Parts: sequence; C-alpha cells; structure tokens
Amino acid sequence: MMREQAARERSSVRQAFRAVASASTQGKLIGVQMQGLAGEAVAGELFQHYGFTSSPLAGAEYICIPVGGSSQHAVVVASEDGRYRLTLNNGEVALYTDEGDKVHLKRGRVIEVETDTLIVKATTKVSFQTPLLETSGIVTVEKGLAVKGNIVTTGSIGAGGNILAQGSISPNSPGTISM
Repeated sequence: MMREQAARERSSVRQAFRAVASASTQGKLIGVQMQGLAGEAVAGELFQHYGFTSSPLAGAEYICIPVGGSSQHAVVVASEDGRYRLTLNNGEVALYTDEGDKVHLKRGRVIEVETDTLIVKATTKVSFQTPLLETSGIVTVEKGLAVKGNIVTTGSIGAGGNILAQGSISPNSPGTISM
C-alpha cells in the first residue's frame, strides 16, 4: 500500500526531460521557449557555467529539470546542437559556432583557431613567448616596428620614406645597395 501511494505521488512529479529549442531571449537570465518531446510547449531558463555563455539556435536540444516537479518552472541544464558539432578525438575540447568558427584544443598540445577575422583587444600588451613566430601572409604594422636582433630577408626591402642608420650600411655578400 505504501509503495502504491509513493508511486502515485511520483507520478504527479515531472521528471527530467529532453526538449527542442524554438526561441530564446537575452538578458541577465536567458529565457527559452522549447517543445518537449511529447509535443508540449515549455518555457524555461537556460543555466550556463560561469564565464561561458551561448545562445542556442532553434532546433538545438535541451535537457530540462522541472523545478519542484512542475513544467511551469523548467531549468535547462545542458544544450546540444548535433547539426554543428565537430568531430573530435578522445580527450580533445572545442568551442564552435554554426558558422564554422572554432577554437580546437587538439591532442599533442596544439590549439587551432579558425575564423574569418580574429580581433585581439589588449590595452597594455600582447606577448608571444615563443622561439619562432610564422605567418603565411603579409604583416602590416601601423605605428612602428622595433627590432632588437638582426633582420634577415631573402627578398627585396622597399622604403616609401627615409632610411636612417646610426651605423654603416654595407653588403654582407655580393649584391648592390642603391641610394
């Protein structure tokens, strides 16, 4: 008899469920509209880990916990969108968007960043502490360039302004210097 009563009590309490996103609103709390897998419309809050935020697209999947067992106050504790998920090797981690942007922490201590435009904003300094920095394209410097070591080039050096030297300018190997 007690088991039957406990079963009746549990039957009135909604268990965790999956839902599909239909819309979201931005603010201090992210409100989401979703559809439960039984077809019912459910509104809830999207909880996220501190320091991370996202705005899932319609069609993303959620895991919802009904607070107090009621769908009237559902909290989304996980979201997923397999349409855009990257394929990773075991142990790898990635951040990604539906547009193809990604930060991929790969095996072998390699981090790959892929996007159309990458903007780094640092008010004091950006420091690369590495023995080698390579680029496959042009480097444009807007204010000035200070080099503490030698400059080695296999191509030409052009100047649109004056060339100032505190020391001598001389060829290191056969070639010409024109002024």
